[in-house]
Amino acid sequence: MKKRIFEEKSQVMTISIKRASEEDLPILFEMIKEFADYLGKQEKVKISLEDLRKGMPHFQFFIIEKEEKEIAGYAFTFFSFHTWAGKNLYLDDLYIREKYRRQSIGNQAIEFLKQFGKDNGCTCLQWQVLDWNERAIKFYQKIGASIGDDNLNCEIALE
Repeated sequence: MKKRIFEEKSQVMTISIKRASEEDLPILFEMIKEFADYLGKQEKVKISLEDLRKGMPHFQFFIIEKEEKEIAGYAFTFFSFHTWAGKNLYLDDLYIREKYRRQSIGNQAIEFLKQFGKDNGCTCLQWQVLDWNERAIKFYQKIGASIGDDNLNCEIALE
């Protein structure tokens, strides 16, 4: 039996959020590809289902379900440590399927993640947003996130 770690009823929809188990990985992997497709970055998905299995000790994967146990989305997080701020919760993905957007699910997911971070001794919740994703930027500003500073993303492939 999977334990529900968060359940909230809003005026719009009741959702529950649970930590994913290994048997949840195939549907989560499909949603990772859905999200990449939505962002126009399908070619960036290099991981496999096996990579997710092996990596489970290093991240937290949360399934967001609506009241009929239909999967509305997911959140993918991990802990990081910064020299200036200490332990943080990094949100790599928050994906809400198209038909569930604008129903307060993203808001509820962020509230859950904020509490999860606090419960685990984190100083903040961090994530990135693509500069063209105006809908997401407006949502994040609405919930009080500070967006943008003088940092730019850097990456070196280790292949």
